[in-house]
Amino acid sequence: MSLTSSSTRPPEADEGEPEPAGSGGGLFGWRHRFPRAARGVTAGTSAAAGLLVLGVLLLPNRVERLSFGAFLRIPAEGVLLAGLLLVLPPRPRRTAAAATGVFLGLLTVLKCLDMGFHQVLARPFDLVLDWILLDDAVDFVGESFGRTGQVLAVAGVLVLGVVVLVLTTLSMLRVTRLMVLHRPVAARTTLVLGTAWIVCVTFGVPGIGAPLATKGTAEMLGNRVAMVRDGLRDARVFEKEAAVDAFAATPPDELLTGLRGKDVLLTFVESYGRTAIEDPDMAAQVGAVLAQGTRSLGEAGFQARSGWLRSPVTGAGSWLAHSTFLSGLWIKNQQRYRSLTTSDRMTLTNYFRKSGAWRTVGIVPGVRRAWPEGAFFGLDHIYDSEHLGYHGPYFSWTPVPDQFSLEAFERLEHGRGKREPIMAEIILASSHNPWAPVAHMIDWEDLGDGSVFHGIEQRGKDPEEVWKDADSVRTEYRHAIEYSLRSLTGWLERYGDDDTVVVFLGDHQPVPTVTAGSTSRDVPVTIVARDPRVLERIADWGWTEGLKPAPTAPVWGMDRFRDRFMTAYGPGHRPGG
Repeated sequence: MSLTSSSTRPPEADEGEPEPAGSGGGLFGWRHRFPRAARGVTAGTSAAAGLLVLGVLLLPNRVERLSFGAFLRIPAEGVLLAGLLLVLPPRPRRTAAAATGVFLGLLTVLKCLDMGFHQVLARPFDLVLDWILLDDAVDFVGESFGRTGQVLAVAGVLVLGVVVLVLTTLSMLRVTRLMVLHRPVAARTTLVLGTAWIVCVTFGVPGIGAPLATKGTAEMLGNRVAMVRDGLRDARVFEKEAAVDAFAATPPDELLTGLRGKDVLLTFVESYGRTAIEDPDMAAQVGAVLAQGTRSLGEAGFQARSGWLRSPVTGAGSWLAHSTFLSGLWIKNQQRYRSLTTSDRMTLTNYFRKSGAWRTVGIVPGVRRAWPEGAFFGLDHIYDSEHLGYHGPYFSWTPVPDQFSLEAFERLEHGRGKREPIMAEIILASSHNPWAPVAHMIDWEDLGDGSVFHGIEQRGKDPEEVWKDADSVRTEYRHAIEYSLRSLTGWLERYGDDDTVVVFLGDHQPVPTVTAGSTSRDVPVTIVARDPRVLERIADWGWTEGLKPAPTAPVWGMDRFRDRFMTAYGPGHRPGG
């Protein structure tokens, strides 16, 4: 009887849900003892599998697009996939279903990566160039939330990734078996949904917050393929761009002659973007700090001019912005950065060094391990977080508070006795994400070895608590920017002289949580000097007087600054001309 029954089963019966031999109908025979419960569990599992597959296809790759209505749509990919699986023979069908399940799991991981990248960098994850940034993300978590938080986060992500892959594969296999066992119903449903999709696209039928018919996943994958292709092609484009340098043949004694004898500080303020100056929730407070700084520096004999630069990145990626500013090339991704730092391209810092008129140093408190790229930027000496004499606490990600970094520069370089002029690249890292806890200004005489900051850090806010609320994040970001600006203007008032020139700028806009939907990539840039001849040379730039650029001040690509600066301070430039 068993052989006869088996021979009359439909060919697809092997794709149903066979019960293990000797199981008595499920674990300990529970299916036979509780048939109604078993049917309920089977139906519930099948429904969950179908919803998971549908959910993966409809899942957006941006957090702001997550909504109830986003999952009440007809995905073209689902309709086509169902049709394909129904026409395939049994063995290829099983293989295709398993492969599709794995692919859907990987697609889910990619969409989640996109969500994270859009939240931080306002762009999707680059499948070719962005893997190295995941290592930086792990370091950032550890530095912000401690070793335990880092281990738990990494373990959680790995386990979740494996679970997603397993669930999508099992779900796809189950849905496929279900369609085959109910082939007529599945075929009619696929036909109806396909027809409905075409009608909805043709007539633009709306859904809840979005069109009812979608091919979003296919479009996303198409865009990703184009991104990979463009990334591979971009290497050749960048090589041609990097070969052009208007100052490569300039003799050393003709470089930057308008700044000879001056100490020049190229200072980057982390995450200091246009949002800090123009967002209604922080413009008044940051504006007051800039206004006070303009007044106090004016009383000390300094003048300032300010404009805007457009950064190649937003949210993060400081090294890409720094290298764009210094190299005069648009460094928009890691591939370009690697190509740049392994080339012989001359940066602004290199040209200061080549002139022979400056000692070049770097104050880089964010560097905590080997930084081989440092040699590329032409710095005679680099002071990282371990060599500034700081014995205080980290402020979340920030190893050294800005005020201490500037005081260390004074102690180690600027304040030394008889010396040659200095060109310093200084990174002010206190305004780096996650902006909690934030240091505050203290008397310069009390800085000591930085131990005084232990109490300040302990009284500061917990980043985990701050990041539970967007308004709190924005508030702490503002506090961090205010602290960085006060540190810099305070150092200038205290230690600046007739031979001091400071160029300070933001490297990029903060993360979207702070920018609140702004797509601007503009950052402020300011030049401060006591010698009026320094600012006369940029009179034709149209920049705004003071530390705050006007909304109508010129906006240049950050890659254009190097050549404009070197031209303005070169021997052939006529002040104001």
